[in-house]
Order: sequence, then structure tokens, then C-alpha cells
Amino acid sequence: MAAKNEKRPIIIKKVKKVSGEGHHGGAWKVAYADFVTAMMAFFMLMWLLNATTEQQRKGIADYFSPTVPISRISGGGDGSFGGDSPFSETVVAQNGTGASDQSPTEGRQAMGMEGSNHIEERLETAVMGEIEDSLLDGGGDSRLTEETLDHIQTRVTDEGLVIEIYARPDRPLFIDGSTDLQPWMVELSTVITSLFETVTNEVALSAHVRAEPIVVASDTRWERSTQQAQSLRMALENAGLPSDRMARVTGHADRSPAVSDRMAVRNDRLQIILLRDFN
Repeated sequence: MAAKNEKRPIIIKKVKKVSGEGHHGGAWKVAYADFVTAMMAFFMLMWLLNATTEQQRKGIADYFSPTVPISRISGGGDGSFGGDSPFSETVVAQNGTGASDQSPTEGRQAMGMEGSNHIEERLETAVMGEIEDSLLDGGGDSRLTEETLDHIQTRVTDEGLVIEIYARPDRPLFIDGSTDLQPWMVELSTVITSLFETVTNEVALSAHVRAEPIVVASDTRWERSTQQAQSLRMALENAGLPSDRMARVTGHADRSPAVSDRMAVRNDRLQIILLRDFN
């Protein structure tokens, strides 16, 4: 038995004793620091979104856009561009200041704030909208009849407030095809003049006539349209509109018809344009 037991292998176990818990590494601290930094950046972003206006946010976004040239400052040269930047009229970052603004500050540019000229343009558009509403609501306070309002179309364009007065089959603008305005047109001229007295903008007048048959003996379209525009000018001036506010008075014959049928009554029309001061 003793010899048999002596053949067993001897196994030695070594147990390493560690005193204390020790350190488990610092990787978790780096991850936690990154998380805290990201959360701080997120809350700062939320605060900025709440504390800034839409124009300021657009200015910040344009500032960090790598494809948008930010500088609009002239180099002062007298070469091909006269010292102006070739991007001055097309730089997206300047949408807030308006390309026509002569003296935008760098602070206003960075914040996307509007230039003074652009603000004045918006105010002018608002005033024209009020004049337009007052004219179209004229039937409510008996200044204009509903029948007269059926002849009027208005729109605010880049040129200004356009008031178009067109003829209807049963109600022409002039008496018996002459250049004398109908009585209701004279009353309309008085109402328009009273509305235009609230501003100082210049006024442009134009007249259009429908096409004539080819068999007519003589072409009178140009003469008639010009005389009709002059009749409208006289009606407005007689109503009190100063003559020095007339920028132009033109007759367009049957050019630029309002409808495809060039001989339609709808093409007999007058246009009164309250011009913008900031074109």
C-alpha cells in the first residue's frame, strides 16, 4: 500500500493574498466626464434657442457655415468692382440686412438683424396694405358702391401698390368711347386721392385698350390709350393730388392684354400705381 501511494503526483497550490480592494481603473471616469460635458452643452444649446430671436439664430448659423463668405467690407480699391465685394448682393448671410443697406454694422450682420432700409421697406409695404384695405372696404362706409368695387383689382408688388380699374360689358370707363371719364370714375378718383393724401409717394398712371379689328381705317389705339391716361391724371389732380407727385403717365395701346382675347372688354383698363420710395 505504501508503494502504491508513493506514485501519486504531488500538486502544489499557490494562493496570492491581496491586502485591501485596490483600484479598478479610471476608464469610467473619462466616460462620465464626457457625459457631463455633453449634457452641459445640450442645456446651453436649449438656453440659447430660448434666449435668441429667429434672426439672431440665422445669423449664428450663417456665421458657422463654411460655404458662406461672411465679410462684406469693401477693400477700398478702384478696380473692376469699384471697391465692392463681388458677393455683396448675393451673400446669403446678408439676407437679414438687405443688400441695399449702405451702412450695416458688423454686430447687426452677425446677429442677422435687419438694416434700416429693409425695415423702412417693410413699413412702406404695411402702409400700402392699409391703403389697399381701406379702398376695398369702401363699400362698407358708403364711399364706394359694390358696383364700383366690381371694377377694381389691387395687388402690392415690388413696384408698389397697383390699383387696376377695368371696364365691364355693361359699364365702360369712358363715355361713349371718348376720353371723358364716367361719373363713377370721377368719384373713384376722389376716393383714391383722399387715400393717397396719407402718404407722399409718387404715382404712375397707365391706360390699356382692347384691340381693334384689322379692317379699321386708322389705328387709334396708341392715341386713345394716351389720352385716357391723361384724363385720369386730370381727374386725380382736380381731386387734389399734387401734380409734382406724378412720376409718369403712359398709354400702352393693346399691348399686354389682361386676357387672351385681345378684343375683350376686359382689356380696357386703367392702372394707378402708388410707387415705392425704396426701389
